[in-house]
Amino acid sequence: MSYERSNIQSMTGYSSGEQPRQADVIKLNTNENPYPATSAVEKALKAIRVEDLRRYPQPYANGFREEAARYHQLNAENILATNGGDELIRLAITTFVDPGQSIAISEPSYSLYPVLAAIQNCPIVKIDLQDDWQMGPSYADALNDSGAKLAFIVNPHAPSGLLTAVSTLRQIAERFKGVLVIDEAYVDFVDPELGYDAVSLVKEFDNVLILRTMSKGYSLAGLRFAYGIGSEELIAPMLYKTRDSYNTDFISQALATAALSDRAEAAQSWRKVREERVRVEQALQELGLSCAPSQSNFLLAQLPSTDKRYESAEILARECYQRLKDDGILVRYFDMPRLRDKLRITIGTAQENSRLLQQLASYLRPS
Repeated sequence: MSYERSNIQSMTGYSSGEQPRQADVIKLNTNENPYPATSAVEKALKAIRVEDLRRYPQPYANGFREEAARYHQLNAENILATNGGDELIRLAITTFVDPGQSIAISEPSYSLYPVLAAIQNCPIVKIDLQDDWQMGPSYADALNDSGAKLAFIVNPHAPSGLLTAVSTLRQIAERFKGVLVIDEAYVDFVDPELGYDAVSLVKEFDNVLILRTMSKGYSLAGLRFAYGIGSEELIAPMLYKTRDSYNTDFISQALATAALSDRAEAAQSWRKVREERVRVEQALQELGLSCAPSQSNFLLAQLPSTDKRYESAEILARECYQRLKDDGILVRYFDMPRLRDKLRITIGTAQENSRLLQQLASYLRPS
């Protein structure tokens, strides 16, 4: 006999990227930062004593919230610390959406959104992106027509890496009748010359919640620490009502605070990723692969349909994914519409990227 709720029994769980145990695998499949966290993080880790763990941590992570507030020129009441970005997504759903109410996402998008919506027994409305991965001029109308009470926009978009302008986000926030969550998991890798800063929307609108994470830009994926930015009215119910008690631990608070206070050093890794992103994209194009314009730490590369050895680009993509895996290089392959002819490639170190390109060249241009 099953004791699951009926919606839990019928749902499919989240499928994460492969996490190999072998140390020699080149891991370009889960969008981790290839460079280590900053020296400030290392110093903070070394300063932690075993006796510090005897007591409960600060329940609201106030030290981190104050640091984040200084960074974004807001108040601590505008900041919510969470156990990874996934907890913030779950909190937004359970706080603002009743079971049975709709949640809207772009298609394609982060595959965890439908899973967490299903747990809350909320139907997902998928709004197709245009061929160029843009949301289109009537996106806000589509959100309202869907009846959604909550909408997620990943920016830069996953899995394409496309960056949506703040002006477009502002138009959507102004017209959408529900809570708009802007998931900025990859924002640290945006070219600073673009001047992108969506945090200003929090000051303009009370329905905008921005997700930031320490996992990508700050090389702390193993720590599980993120934070939300929003109006005090939006943050308060999550902070004081629906959040798990002591949801972030003593160690994660100390290291995340140290990382955020050492942004200048962290930015050096962002610069290296951007430089490698340009190099890898150019090399992929020379091999016949086309990439969506990315402002993230990954590229969505479409395999060529002109290789006469394969019936389709879809078959070629699966073949390249498997051959790379066999050769100790992991990239991400999505068996879903619009993505079956593509590989999502995380930007690694220069050496890792060169190895990837060398292997791809050997498959696509055999001697």
